[in-house]
Amino acid sequence: MDLTAETFEQTVLDNDIVFVDFWASWCGPCRMFAPVYEAAAEANDDIVFASVNTEEEQQLSSAARVSSIPTLMAFKKGTLVFSQAGALPAPALDQVIAAVRDFDVEAARAESTEG
Repeated sequence: MDLTAETFEQTVLDNDIVFVDFWASWCGPCRMFAPVYEAAAEANDDIVFASVNTEEEQQLSSAARVSSIPTLMAFKKGTLVFSQAGALPAPALDQVIAAVRDFDVEAARAESTEG
């Protein structure tokens, strides 16, 4: 799923877990990460795997504070829970997916309001 400035927020809010890959066609590491990302999407059909072409969506990339690509972000229940630049190997991406699935957003929100 390709995201744009118009569809980004609604996609993040309407789905339980959303991974977003910020990439560009000229980026070598982005092209190396693409098949890993696609395989993860096929293996986890209950999660939304989206991508943002940073060349076409420069304002969105800027608003998301993406300074290098590829950058992978994960949102759970509308909250950013992971953001990292660089292409991940498949085992590391699987670990991130598992961690995001297990992450308790409500507990983290409660903890942050207590501080």
